[in-house]
Amino acid sequence: MLRWQWKTFPELTLDELYALLALRQEVFVVEQRSIYQDVDGLDGASLHLLAYEDVAGAPFLAAYLRILPPGVKFPGASSLGRVVTSPRARGRGLGREVVARGLSRLDSDFPAADVRISAQHYLQRFYEGFGFHAEGDVYDEDGIPHIEMVRAARR
Repeated sequence: MLRWQWKTFPELTLDELYALLALRQEVFVVEQRSIYQDVDGLDGASLHLLAYEDVAGAPFLAAYLRILPPGVKFPGASSLGRVVTSPRARGRGLGREVVARGLSRLDSDFPAADVRISAQHYLQRFYEGFGFHAEGDVYDEDGIPHIEMVRAARR
């Protein structure tokens, strides 16, 4: 059973911060072989969603994302990013659930704001299933094809 938690940056414990940074590095840097600066200065302004489960009596971070208020990453739009599921927890629909929870929180906290993301291009259809549409052309970000996508505000 998963334990979902929303936390501001100051509310994160050192163990939680370590776990989320380790998971992001495991997937975005090592697995995807993309050398980039993951710690980008936006974590402090973000709200973090952590999905923990107990494995052999110890907490295990199965999925994670962060959301940003309007204007922090994109002018006039809120955002979600660093969406990640642990390789050990894949195949259970956690990616869909973590994104749905992130969008629900953005809709609740910032109902008048569009949601803008920089998505890995291969995930375009996944995000279209949440109401996003592509804007612009595919571009390279840290050696991985990306596309900017927007979902209209849910006013």
